[in-house]
Amino acid sequence: MLFGAVGTLISFAIITVGASQLLKKLDIGFLEMGDYLAIGAILSATDAVCTLQVLNQDETPLLYSLVFGEGVVNDATSVVIFNAIQKVDLSHVNSGIVGQFIGNFLTLFIKSTLLGNSIGLLSAYIIKKLYLGRHSTDREVALMALMAYLSYVMAELFDLSGILTVFFCGIVMSHYTWHNVTESSRVTTKHGFATLSFIAEVFIFVYVGMDALDIEKWRFVSRSPGTSIGVSSVLLGLVLVGRAAFVFPLSFLINLSKQSDSEKINFKHQVTIWWAGLMRGAVSIALAYNKFAKSGHTQLPGNAVMITSTITVVLFSTLVFGMLTKPLVRFMLPSSRRPSTLISSEPSSPKSLTLPLLGSLQGSESDAVNNSTPRPPSLRMLLSTPTHTVHLYWRKFDNAFMRPVFGGRGFVPYVRGSPVEMSLS
Repeated sequence: MLFGAVGTLISFAIITVGASQLLKKLDIGFLEMGDYLAIGAILSATDAVCTLQVLNQDETPLLYSLVFGEGVVNDATSVVIFNAIQKVDLSHVNSGIVGQFIGNFLTLFIKSTLLGNSIGLLSAYIIKKLYLGRHSTDREVALMALMAYLSYVMAELFDLSGILTVFFCGIVMSHYTWHNVTESSRVTTKHGFATLSFIAEVFIFVYVGMDALDIEKWRFVSRSPGTSIGVSSVLLGLVLVGRAAFVFPLSFLINLSKQSDSEKINFKHQVTIWWAGLMRGAVSIALAYNKFAKSGHTQLPGNAVMITSTITVVLFSTLVFGMLTKPLVRFMLPSSRRPSTLISSEPSSPKSLTLPLLGSLQGSESDAVNNSTPRPPSLRMLLSTPTHTVHLYWRKFDNAFMRPVFGGRGFVPYVRGSPVEMSLS
């Protein structure tokens, strides 16, 4: 959360200030203060998918959780910043503008978070207490999907951040609702949503590639290609500087609060975190079109330059930085050879979902199941074992008050005849 929220704000501030000072010298057309603020929000949205594909969460669970956590919070924070900017009247800049912007940002962030959590808890309560769709995989999966979509609809209805609302709704549903459904519904939702996510990612990259070949906007910048290259270079340099400006200082502050060396973020991990956030993706392009295009077309040369420069930064960072990610990670984090039978990052059998329930088994039965069931990955073990005071108190509160009401692991009985019961009998 520190990297994803506070770090994004720092990167936004640096990119905004740098763009307002440097782009004026390139003569790209008239840009207002709101445009520079929008540029800061657009280029603050990272895309760490490539790095996550290379990192081994079993060998570096802390690093993987930091990169993944920042990635999911970063996009939501960037969109909230962008929406907050649109609500600020920048025609008369005064001392109250900063306070108004911070107020809009906090209002959007808090309201979207509360709405997502509320709908997530509502879905858990409906499935656990009211038994709507219980024992039916089709209905359970449909209910989970519709409740998640409801969070997005409600956010748009109340003019909040849809991506942030869906994000927190998903967190709550994975913690409570997912454990309230039957085993077949868990397997279906896990693989079904993963498939939809993969299809959406492929569609996004196809759209970005097709949009890069749109002739209209490139016609505006063809008269001065040097200016377009200069703007892209400036923006890319600001991304590099803005990223470094918060990763290393925040890592230093985090390390000051840690006593154990195993909990500290060493320099190699800091470089990996910095590199993971250099790539830009579809969120940046979507926000650029939202700000600098009307009805899908560019009306001014300055707007066309900003859109083409954003596309250039996205393509360059994805292709060049993406191809260098694997060699960099291998150089910074040499993998240690471990037997594949001890730890599995992605269990090959749904039986691994029953592992939290095996603690109640006794004697040889528990030993037999443990020998045939893969151990959970280190990241899952790290999250399931509280090591910090806040996390520990939250687990106590969750087990005492939240899970008995909204369900979750250990509080919902399995349906008789389900694959879980058959595997344990």
